[in-house]
Amino acid sequence: MMNDPLVRINDLHLSLVGGGGRVNILRGLDLCVTAGETLAVVGPSGAGKTTLLMVMAGLERPTAGTVQVAGKDLGRLDEDGLARFRREHVGIVFQAFHLVPTMTALENTALPLEFAGDPAGRERAEAALRAVGLAERLHHYPAELSGGEQQRVALARAFVAGPSLLLADEPTGNLDHETGRRIIDLLFSLQSEFGTTLVLVTHDAELAGRCGRRVQMADGRLQAEVDGGPG
Repeated sequence: MMNDPLVRINDLHLSLVGGGGRVNILRGLDLCVTAGETLAVVGPSGAGKTTLLMVMAGLERPTAGTVQVAGKDLGRLDEDGLARFRREHVGIVFQAFHLVPTMTALENTALPLEFAGDPAGRERAEAALRAVGLAERLHHYPAELSGGEQQRVALARAFVAGPSLLLADEPTGNLDHETGRRIIDLLFSLQSEFGTTLVLVTHDAELAGRCGRRVQMADGRLQAEVDGGPG
């Protein structure tokens, strides 16, 4: 339900041990994200923003603390359980498009539905591609698509299963300004249509301002929250 917390993070720590010793990436972070909210995570490179997204997606396991998403305590799930959690609840859009080069736009978009065993997966994928303006590109391979078209495929794939949480990591970083603006317009349009909770990592102050709330990260911690934006 709207206004209920979709994401609850308490005292989150993540450390990695390498040749130079222990590196603390996240340091006692607390965050709550309301269902249907649009949240921008901003801060300098190395602040831990992308790592925070990966923890929310269950792709990184924290060293300490709790992460609850859509009523699931991610710390209690094994790898199979985390994979099911992502299929059922999470869409991800990266700066790099991460499309399978040997698959068409339609096949890439249908992937999460096929993993879930959805018998109508290809039909739903086709509808998703039409919704992002790629009706004439269904059977094109990534190498035959422009950067903006590839990111549209990535958006279609992220939204096709109806995720409750969409994680976007610098989604316009590889695009020119005008193409990036159109992609962001599409992203927010889809978010509004589906009521999806959006957590967006960006260095772009204008883009961050379109979110209903902004949090500032530095050195693995949340430094400040700024209300604003259209929601």
